[in-house]
This record gives sequence, C-alpha cells and structure tokens, in this order.
Amino acid sequence: MNLHSLRTVSDSFFMAIEAIRDNLLRSILTLLGIIIGVFAIIAVMTAIRTLENAINTGLNIFGSDIIWIQKMPAIRIGGHGSMRKYYQRPNITYEQARELREKLPSAQFVSAMDGRGGRTIKAGDEKTNPNVEVDGTDEYGLESFNMTIADGRNIIAEDVRYRTRVAILGVDVVEKLFPYADPLDKDISIDGIKFRVIGVADERGAIFGQSQDNFVMIPLTTYLQYFSSNWTSLGISVKAPSREEFEAIKEEATGQMRVVRDLKPNEENDFEVTSNDALVETFAGFTGGVKIFAFGVSIIALVVAGIGIMNIMLVTVTERIKEIGIRKAIGATRANILGQFLLEAVFLSLIGGIIGIILGVAAGNAISLIMDVDPQIPIDWVFIGLFVCSAVGITFGIYPAYKAAKLDPIDSLRYE
Repeated sequence: MNLHSLRTVSDSFFMAIEAIRDNLLRSILTLLGIIIGVFAIIAVMTAIRTLENAINTGLNIFGSDIIWIQKMPAIRIGGHGSMRKYYQRPNITYEQARELREKLPSAQFVSAMDGRGGRTIKAGDEKTNPNVEVDGTDEYGLESFNMTIADGRNIIAEDVRYRTRVAILGVDVVEKLFPYADPLDKDISIDGIKFRVIGVADERGAIFGQSQDNFVMIPLTTYLQYFSSNWTSLGISVKAPSREEFEAIKEEATGQMRVVRDLKPNEENDFEVTSNDALVETFAGFTGGVKIFAFGVSIIALVVAGIGIMNIMLVTVTERIKEIGIRKAIGATRANILGQFLLEAVFLSLIGGIIGIILGVAAGNAISLIMDVDPQIPIDWVFIGLFVCSAVGITFGIYPAYKAAKLDPIDSLRYE
C-alpha cells in the first residue's frame, strides 16, 4: 500500500469518526444492537470458559486412573421425579465392595467409602459449625480422592478390621478445633462418640466456593457401626495399574460389578461408573448446548443490529448528498466515497463490538467472584466477536456505500 492509499484510508477514517460524532444519538442507538449481540455471546462464553477451567482444574475429584462406582450419578440433573429410578436402585453394601475386591485382582486397589454431612465436631470447649462431613473409608480412601497426609498417619487395614475409633482431620476442622495446638493424639467427639486424631490431611482448597477441607475421615467399619442407615450406599473406587490399562480395568470392573449385583444379561446397570474424564465430558456436553443457543441468539441480535446500521447509513447518504457532490467535484473517486461510507459502517460495528466484549468479559467473570474461581478471558471468542462485527459492518454497509459512490456529482450539487 503506497503513501497516497494510506492517506486516503486515514482521511476516510477521520471523516467516519466526525460523521459518527455529528450524529451521536443516532449512532448510539445503532450501537446498542451490536453491543447487546456481542455482549450476549461473550458473556456466556466467558462464563462457560470460567466454569470449564474450574472443572478441568478443580473437579479433579478422583485420584489418577481411578474408576468410581456408585448408586447415583455423579452429576445430577432434574428434580426428584427424574431421579426416581436412581433412588429405587438397591444400595451398594460393604459385602458387595469386598466381593468386588476379590474379583478384581488385576486392579491396584479396590476401596469403599461413604460420607454424611451436617455434623458438629467437638474438642474440649471448641466445636465446629454443623456442616462438617464425616467420611468412612479404608486405607486407600485418601489416594482415591487425590489426597495425602500432611501430618501423622493414614488409616490402615487394622483400623478397618478392628473398627478402631481414630480420625483424620481436614484443615478447616483443625483450624476450628485446635487453632493453637497440635491436634495429633487429641480426642474429638462426633455425636458424643470419642475418636483419637491420628492424622491431618493436606489442604485442598475450594471448588466453586465450597471448601474441600471441612471433613473428618474415620475407618469405614467404624462409620458403618455408628453412622450408617437404611439409606447408606457405598461408593467403590477402583485404581487401574496404569493409564494404558485404564479402559480395560473399567470394563472389567463394570462386568464384575454386574456379577456382584446379580444382574441378568438383558438388564441395565443399576449402578454408575465414572471418572475424572467422564465428569469433564459430561459437563462439556451440557455447556455445548448452551454455547449453540447463545451463539444463535447473538447472531439474530447482530443481524437486527446490521439492519439498523444499513438504515442509518442510508439516511446518512441522503443527508450528505451535497457533501458527496462537492467531494467528487474536487477529485474524490468512487473508491474514495465507497471506502469512506464502508469504513464508517465497519467503525460503527467495531465500536459496538469492543464495548460489548468489555461488558461481556466483565459480566461473564462475575461468576468467578461468586464461585471463587480464576477469571478467564476467551481470547478466541474476542477475535471471533471482532470478526463478526467487521463482517456485519461490511455486509450491511456495502449497499449504502455503493449507493453513495455511484451518485452523479452534478445532480448531487443541485440536491436540496
């Protein structure tokens, strides 16, 4: 591009700005459609991207290469009616978990666990809020949930075999009950039952604003003795020996669980099998539909805004016929006039798009403040938004620009 072309583009750019400034109210009203359309899609995509990031980093619930078997789906959608068939399934018992362990010698381990929230834990004169989760597990429970011991020791097989009353505390419980003391070998009570603290789990932080450290872990058999009910259904974790054997172990575990549950070949599973990857895929399936819907609504809004741009540009051409005649009389070419009005349309679209992007990113990241997750900026959708705005400006601005460019300069000068 030579110096003359650059100067022509620069002149067209500043004339477009001046025209927008001279018709400020009309330009603002036209911009609203673009702003709303871009805002809708950027806000939704930013919110989804924020959630996806939280899912990929924070929803790493299970340990590496862990398959999780339970009565209910890990992600539940719908009310009680839609979940009725899951509630009607028979519970997974401790005996079934032990039988599955015997049938899966190729697995690195098979573990069982259950938990119940809403408990108050006491230690001396201190007590927690009534929101602590009490989990019953075996020696593999920490690894199943991607946790480690920060201090003390883990639950061992003997604790499970002899139903010992020992406990591992989450960081939140330690801070509440033992803010200035070492919790190891201290006594706590759960529903009046004493337990000795043998360990403290590493801090895991929060996911979606919910702490993952507000728990007490005790041997599974002790948990079943004191805290089980008719509704207790265990979760079973199966660890594959390696990533390469993950799918094979998953299929074997599913088949053996069907045997344990005495299911006939034509009967569907009365249990759920999931993993970290499956949770991410399930969430991606939910968000995919939302993305398509948001994109469709935004495109409609942008088309309506484009029609508004075309209308305002047609009015602008009519109002500036004499100006066009003067410019042509002093040497402006059709390409100059076409470029000026087309650039004005594109500039209108881009201003609206940039405002919509800024507002959309801000609104979409509001969820990061509410749910205490890292904010995200969907760079790819920012560029897509700018491209779409430019396309809208060119598509709906080209006819008014062409109409202005083909005006006869003599007729234009006579126009009143």
